[in-house]
Amino acid sequence: MPKKTFFLLLTVIYLITAGVSFAGFYAVLPQGTTTTTGGGPSRFAQLISPLVPGAGQGAVDVSEDAPRTEECPLNGKMYTVAEREAWEKRTPLAVMIENHTEARPQSGLSSSDVVYETVAEGGITRFMAMVYCGAQAQDVILAPIRSARTYFIDWASTYQEPLYVHVGGANLPGPSDALGQLEEYGWVGTNDLNQFSIGFPTFARNYNRVELASGKTLATEHTMETSSERLWDYSEENRGITTWEGADEFEPWTFKEDAEEFGSVTSIAHDFWDGYKDFHVEWTFNPEANTYARVMGGEPHTDLNTGEQIEAKNVIVMFTTERGPINENKHMLYDTTGSGDALIFMDGEAVEATWTKPSRTGALSFSVRGQDVELNRGLTWIAVVSDDTEVEY
Repeated sequence: MPKKTFFLLLTVIYLITAGVSFAGFYAVLPQGTTTTTGGGPSRFAQLISPLVPGAGQGAVDVSEDAPRTEECPLNGKMYTVAEREAWEKRTPLAVMIENHTEARPQSGLSSSDVVYETVAEGGITRFMAMVYCGAQAQDVILAPIRSARTYFIDWASTYQEPLYVHVGGANLPGPSDALGQLEEYGWVGTNDLNQFSIGFPTFARNYNRVELASGKTLATEHTMETSSERLWDYSEENRGITTWEGADEFEPWTFKEDAEEFGSVTSIAHDFWDGYKDFHVEWTFNPEANTYARVMGGEPHTDLNTGEQIEAKNVIVMFTTERGPINENKHMLYDTTGSGDALIFMDGEAVEATWTKPSRTGALSFSVRGQDVELNRGLTWIAVVSDDTEVEY
């Protein structure tokens, strides 16, 4: 056989076997898994996460008729006995979720118990979602995961060594060295869940998690996904963490039932930085549900998992000292301990309050004339802004 014909035959055989192999490989991927296209990584090297909204099962099956008698320690919402028994075997997740315009909508914010929001750098805000009670009956996709910041670590410390979930973090020498602080606090290798040291399948990249209007390929930093069940499974299997060891030291807020009559404060609006309208926030009061619907950058802020607009029972604006950018990476600093002013919106009312946090691990509390404010049961959203920020309501 001529050499040229031989090599041509080998090429044909290779193409056929490669095609069959890839078809078989693709067929065994979990439902919802696809591969990257365009300028992203190799389709074999980087698989999109096989996480499908609504498909995952949580720790328990919950009947709609089961009585809700158990109070969530994080936000006071009522759950079933089965859900309480499940969360008592787990530790709260403190999950860093980004807010770049190309990363929207995020996954998991509406299923969180508490959300903290403030600027990470360059006027771009970031969220820390506390995930615990609301994720027991449903595996919650959480995305896109981003890096650690020192002030979020301080707020996470309020929950007495939660599972802190992030992808890397600020590490320049100085007061913004978040990774150094995690080491100093003894979290690394225990309750610190850094994707850099964990990887697939607990974390996976999804280059098609959102479709960009520009038609561009989603940038790598906007693609990292995980889920509540994956994180809890990893923590149990690899870190031996099966219960919330800090539960007895955690100081919960005080909660109440919804008011029977509502006030006249029907809208809230504020910036984080002047001129950064993509991060301008508005909340609209919904008296039927006694919740506040969130609008961001002029658009309803939805959760990719549900497709529904995010609604909170309590909206809190905390005023504190803002410093920065303090280095070439535009890192910020916020005072997290001490005390300051706060506005608490609930029941259509605006409550002028004081926030207090005596230490990094001390409780974050809200009071009026020395008495703790009783919050409504449900998602509490805390926006941390500079002292001179104007809030319209």
